[in-house]
Amino acid sequence: MKTIFITGASTGLGKATAKLFAAQGWQVIATMRNPSVEKELSSIRNITLLPLDVTNPAQIKETREKAIAMGNIDVVFNNAGYGLMGPLEAVTDEQVTKQLNTNLLGVIRVTQAFIPYFREKQGGLFITTTSIGGFITYPFSAMYHATKWALEGWSESLAFELKKIGVDIKTVAPGGIKTDFLNRSAEYTAHPVYDKWVDQLFSKIDPNRFTLAEQIAEVVYEAATDGKDQLRYIAGEDAKAQYAHRIQVGEEAFRKNMEQIFFAE
Repeated sequence: MKTIFITGASTGLGKATAKLFAAQGWQVIATMRNPSVEKELSSIRNITLLPLDVTNPAQIKETREKAIAMGNIDVVFNNAGYGLMGPLEAVTDEQVTKQLNTNLLGVIRVTQAFIPYFREKQGGLFITTTSIGGFITYPFSAMYHATKWALEGWSESLAFELKKIGVDIKTVAPGGIKTDFLNRSAEYTAHPVYDKWVDQLFSKIDPNRFTLAEQIAEVVYEAATDGKDQLRYIAGEDAKAQYAHRIQVGEEAFRKNMEQIFFAE
């Protein structure tokens, strides 16, 4: 039985992925900040819950040791994250630090913690949830995009060195996901100078075009099992369409088109 270690498994994509892999016969180590309050996953026989706050380096090491002690781990799925939105002028240093710690440094630390384990056993796979927001941008999400673009570049560079020790890394880049992410895992800043443009932006976002978390989880499963030497998996029809359009028209034309869409009078 293969095993996957998942961060950010309490809700959304992480939870859907845990359920899918368990249904496919995998052993799942589902981590989250407060596992004591999770009832659904705890009732599934081949899912084990462990506490993990990816902004806590000491807890990362502790949880890694607990997970390794349980047996062989084949895949580490870095999924924990949140979105900081709003004008940069209104963002505090504390918010910037939280965004970087969760979305970027948390992924780096978890990956670094498991590299020696995978190296010693001469095999393993890291999968990281990035975002279509790691290839394109939306207004008023600068810090969120900073982390997702960083993760894509970091993953591409890291792939070279990991391949030399028999370890793989992949990214799954979803578009909008039909979860409560915008309410639960998003933080908004406000500034009166920008409010009318922020309101205009959000009025153009249609959650009905988003993809179910269960469908994105299927892409994670594909990445984990297809055996392909492939770094990136664009997930969701909205993400695929936007990515293809950016490539087709070019970066500058795409950027101008996005401005027209979101800020047309």
